[in-house]
Amino acid sequence: MALTNEHRTVLSVSDLNSEVALMLSRSFGVLWLEGEISNFSRPASGHFYFSLKDNKAQVRCAMFRNRNLALKLKPANGMLVRVRAKIGLYEPRGEFQVIVEHMEEAGAGALQQEFEALKAKFLAAGMFDAEHKKALPKLPTAIGVITSPTGAAIRDILQVLGRRAPQIPVYIYPVAVQGKLAKKQIESAIIKANIDKRCDVLIVGRGGGSIEDLWSFNESNVAKAIFDSEIPIISGVGHEVDTTISDYIADVRAATPSVAAELAAPDMIELRQQVLHKDRRLMQMMQGYLSHHQRSLQHLNHRLANHRPAYRLQQQQQRLDELGERAKRAVGIYLERHHSTIHKLQTRLEANSPQRLLLSRKEKLQQLELQLRQIFKQNLQQKGNTLSLLASRLQSASPLTTLQRGYSITQNATTGEVIQSTESVEVGQTVNIRLHKGKLKASVTEVDK
Repeated sequence: MALTNEHRTVLSVSDLNSEVALMLSRSFGVLWLEGEISNFSRPASGHFYFSLKDNKAQVRCAMFRNRNLALKLKPANGMLVRVRAKIGLYEPRGEFQVIVEHMEEAGAGALQQEFEALKAKFLAAGMFDAEHKKALPKLPTAIGVITSPTGAAIRDILQVLGRRAPQIPVYIYPVAVQGKLAKKQIESAIIKANIDKRCDVLIVGRGGGSIEDLWSFNESNVAKAIFDSEIPIISGVGHEVDTTISDYIADVRAATPSVAAELAAPDMIELRQQVLHKDRRLMQMMQGYLSHHQRSLQHLNHRLANHRPAYRLQQQQQRLDELGERAKRAVGIYLERHHSTIHKLQTRLEANSPQRLLLSRKEKLQQLELQLRQIFKQNLQQKGNTLSLLASRLQSASPLTTLQRGYSITQNATTGEVIQSTESVEVGQTVNIRLHKGKLKASVTEVDK
């Protein structure tokens, strides 16, 4: 309470602290601070008390329990944080302090905001759209891996590929996956793989880490290289909970590098089992087919023996023996041919070579291109004929044709307007007369209205 006398106003200490606290609150409002935590403590009340410091100063802070319960991070001494706070005063001791309402890691918070901004930018540009996603080859002839040559990711990828498809060659493009050189090396490796054209699927990735560790896969140049790649790309960056811009732009996103390898390579053991299963089914069908016809032959033989004379029976028996031998040879040839076909299919499946399909598609493309050129040539000729007809019509309606028959056009020499009446002409006025060939400039000597 303030005391007054004739010459001065005297404040109590509590009044002074109360006024200063009110003034600080009104002057600053809510603001953001960034600094390093020191002297952190958490008493039984659950409140946080600590200091925020930089290389020149520090300030006391308090974050009360109702605000810190929802925190995702665990504050600790030495942690660089960013806080949203109000400026206040601890009135009982007159100590200046910051009342913290929200806290986040300074580095992660800034990078997360930048990540969201990049994500919104690429989303608006349509680079995440499904129409740009390329399908992965079912039987790749070669697989490219863009990652660190010494990290855990390359070991996991090679282990999975060796187990699922050991016959498929793997080309490794070694790059740094974090640090200043990483983004340029990753971009260059994607471009080089597209120039080499040795692989028909690429795996781009690395093991887990913080948002700072994974940031190379959020860079704009890496995102553009993935988007522009003609080779389908699988992004296998970090763990399942980690997400990068590369994951959104890639043709397929894998939760981990190991999953990326599983998506890239077919399980050859499973494919071989499918082929063997179909082979067994074919053999069973052929055996059933032969058994059915053998029973039919036996039935016909029985009917022949019961209903035909002996001589005819002998003739038909001989014929039946001949047919039996021919049937055996035909069945043998049929089985041999199909076994050969199955062997060829299995060989082609193991070789994983789509060259014949590509050649067929190329010939089809050439045929379509020839048809397109013929259609374009016909349309161009039709348009030319139409243009000639319209030009002829335009020529017949042209005022120049009228001039050719002996008429002329008189214009005001100053304005260029066509003179249609004597009302717009005065004696002494200069006019231009346009003939079929050339122009005349004349002066009006008389006007007959």
